[in-house]
Amino acid sequence: MRNVVVTDPPRADAADAEALGGFGVATVHEALGRVGYLGPTFRPAWPGARIGGTAVTVLCWPGDNLMIHVAVEQCRPGDVLVVATNSPSTDGLFGELFATALAQRGVRGVVLGSGVRDVTELREMGFPAWSTAVSAQGSVKATAGAVNVPVVLGGQQVAPGDVVVADDDGVMVVPRADVPRALTASRARLDKEAASRAAFQAGELGLDRYGLRAKLPDFGIEYVPYETWVEER
Repeated sequence: MRNVVVTDPPRADAADAEALGGFGVATVHEALGRVGYLGPTFRPAWPGARIGGTAVTVLCWPGDNLMIHVAVEQCRPGDVLVVATNSPSTDGLFGELFATALAQRGVRGVVLGSGVRDVTELREMGFPAWSTAVSAQGSVKATAGAVNVPVVLGGQQVAPGDVVVADDDGVMVVPRADVPRALTASRARLDKEAASRAAFQAGELGLDRYGLRAKLPDFGIEYVPYETWVEER
């Protein structure tokens, strides 16, 4: 691993990132064809947060948060700090003091492939954080890593400047080049869902709206009157 800090990488448009955050993880994930999701192990430190921002990536050693300190200087308003470790770690690499520094710089949140701590304080200050663990275990500042290089979290590559979308459903990444397509597809999906919602409120069934009823025999599903069911049992 090269010990490097890449400065001023190209970023997706901050307003576009914020718009994707407003759509939410489930909508954007479906709209893009179910790609980019980091998986169910990334959970929010506190419920209710929803963000979209541009990634500043950090690669740390397990139990060592030196490079997070280095990365803070590289953050701009609208960014999301994305932290990976070069081997598995659940240590609490991030807490309230880091959040204070990042909030001052306009950072929208943090995603960690490790542990987070000071959960109560993060909730009280309203700083969003997603991680794979919650741990009071502290860290050292002893080993160099990298900032603004591609990292892998949850089997997904996150490059600096990509868009990170996170909410109560988890975290996903939208590659910078895919942001325009994600915006168009997400808006179309919301329109489609609004039409379906109105239909369901009017009493229509999903079986009919989605054309599923005619397909039920193909699944081997049959309707049997209760009396016949009892006799056959």
